[in-house]
Amino acid sequence: MKTLLIVYHSMTGGTLQMAEAAARGARSEPEIRVSMLRAADAGPSEVLEASGFVFATPENLAAMSGQMKDFFDRVYYPALERLNGRPYAVMICAGSDGRNAAQQIERIAAGWRLNAVAPPLIVCTHAQTPEAILRPKVIGTADLQQCEELGATLAAGTALGIF
Repeated sequence: MKTLLIVYHSMTGGTLQMAEAAARGARSEPEIRVSMLRAADAGPSEVLEASGFVFATPENLAAMSGQMKDFFDRVYYPALERLNGRPYAVMICAGSDGRNAAQQIERIAAGWRLNAVAPPLIVCTHAQTPEAILRPKVIGTADLQQCEELGATLAAGTALGIF
């Protein structure tokens, strides 16, 4: 059975909600096993076993989170040249625009020669003050629906061999 691996990091709950929505969508595909792991818990073996990926991170200081960067640092070289062509998607929970965080992950995915199945999905919370940044996030229904649809699309395409 093919596996969709969702690797995420979340401190205030926004990215976790997005990852859970993507997992819900992906689980609608009976031919796909969904594995959802915190970035700190995911390693080379999980990445190498996966048929496709969702990378979900908050935007921290206009970049992907340190935990996601650590994940990629630990896994990048053991997986290099072994993931070519596998599909992936990116989800960013941003306080401002999220584009730099998405671009960082896209560059890593390009090095792995992964196949992007959709543009990065960026949900902007507009959290700009220290209090708003640290406050637990609640992602809106419409944004969660997009995350769910992304997970379902990636899973269906992976199951059918389209991606």
